Amino acid sequence: MPRRSTFAVVAIVAAALLGAGPAASQPASPDATAAARELLTTMRMADQLKAILPLLMQQLKPAIVQGRPDVERDLDALMPLMVELVNKRSAELIEATATVYVRHFTAAEMRQLTAFYREPIGQKLLEKMPTITQESMAVGQKFGQAVAGELQARIVEELRKRGHKI
Repeated sequence: MPRRSTFAVVAIVAAALLGAGPAASQPASPDATAAARELLTTMRMADQLKAILPLLMQQLKPAIVQGRPDVERDLDALMPLMVELVNKRSAELIEATATVYVRHFTAAEMRQLTAFYREPIGQKLLEKMPTITQESMAVGQKFGQAVAGELQARIVEELRKRGHKI
């Protein structure tokens, strides 16, 4: 991955994690907002973020380090600070996410979802979610790499057919 693309990916992820704020829209009803918060609490969203963040940072590590041992050492030393920063701000993410849920679900629907997550199958899903997410990220990364190479070759081939020197 070119260095500029790598930094773009890192910037997008950092903005998504650290800069999340409520989207501008009509104010939600207090009932719907409370239902969304309860759903996200039941879903253990803050715990899910805590579990996923180190995995995400590990995924980003090769793009940042780029084979430089000194950068890797310093990044490893910074990881706990970055995780702590995001964890401290997880309430902001929950509030921002609550506004998203309010836009897509009624208060009654969110209460139904909350009831589901309180059931044994919902609890099992929540328990397995970090592992599922980690495995899905690995599958997605592998798929993305495979498709990217194929797409690049196909694009170059098609552009050459159209007379471009690539």
